[in-house]
Amino acid sequence: MAGGLTPRARRVMLVPGRIAVLAAKRALPLVALLALVFATVELLPGDAATATAGRGESAADLERRRLLLGLDRPVLERFWDWMSGLPSGDLGTSARGEPVARLLGGAFPGTLTLGGLALLLTATCSLALGCWAALRPGGLVDRAVSGSATAVLALPEFVVAVALVLVFSLWTGWLPAVTITGADGSPASWRMLVLPVLALTIPQTGWNTRIVRAALADEARAPHVETAVLDGLPPHRVLTRHVLPGALPTITAGLATSTGMLLGGAVVVETLFNHPGIGSVLAGAVTDRDTPVVAGVTALTGAVISGVLLLADAVRDLMSGGRR
Repeated sequence: MAGGLTPRARRVMLVPGRIAVLAAKRALPLVALLALVFATVELLPGDAATATAGRGESAADLERRRLLLGLDRPVLERFWDWMSGLPSGDLGTSARGEPVARLLGGAFPGTLTLGGLALLLTATCSLALGCWAALRPGGLVDRAVSGSATAVLALPEFVVAVALVLVFSLWTGWLPAVTITGADGSPASWRMLVLPVLALTIPQTGWNTRIVRAALADEARAPHVETAVLDGLPPHRVLTRHVLPGALPTITAGLATSTGMLLGGAVVVETLFNHPGIGSVLAGAVTDRDTPVVAGVTALTGAVISGVLLLADAVRDLMSGGRR
């Protein structure tokens, strides 16, 4: 039966196996990163018992708190116990007694909303700009798009955020500079999402526009594209039907890589705009020397980034004929 399958069908059947291997390979660096997080928090001055202690607590009270938090145990033992709970979704308990999974469950959707909107807008803008520039290689639009993309990709998110606040909040008053949450903890208005999303989108649009333009330029040199040009097809049809499909695996990989940058940048942007998300949770956890919370944030963001990268790998496998 397998011998009667088409090449494409055989490629589809092989994709799950390759994805499983890639998932295992991506899991190992994540485990190493989590171990590094435990070690790094352990090296910070003070500990969770001291950082979360109330006023007037005696040395005996602090010692009892350390025993309660398990800080008397070796860090490797605590790391192993925390890792053993991951398969069941148990991220441990914070230094203030709240389950980490519940704490992050209330904050992470806000970060995902911010990052997801920024990723969608980044994909749309970078594809549009890259294709626009590719229609006339070497022309004025191509040079302008490439130059602008190079300029904005070098800008950190906090610099873009400050500039956006100056222009759209302080000078014009069109958009709010901070996020005010409603009764459910989410932003009270969609307008409060605009500036944080733009602060994340602008640098990543510059990065991905360059990737799109380079991928289209590489694919434009393929023999079948040159044949389509010699056949007299209009430039926009050559681009959409012959160049863009072949460049999509590279473009997808670039957008997947941006996921990690967007989630990392979201922590800074959330702090600047007072947006509800893991940024404030992470900042508080570092202040409290709260290792389970810091590790939980790392594990959750790492899982999301790994999932997006695996999805991009699957798309690249299907569209590039399974070749590496």
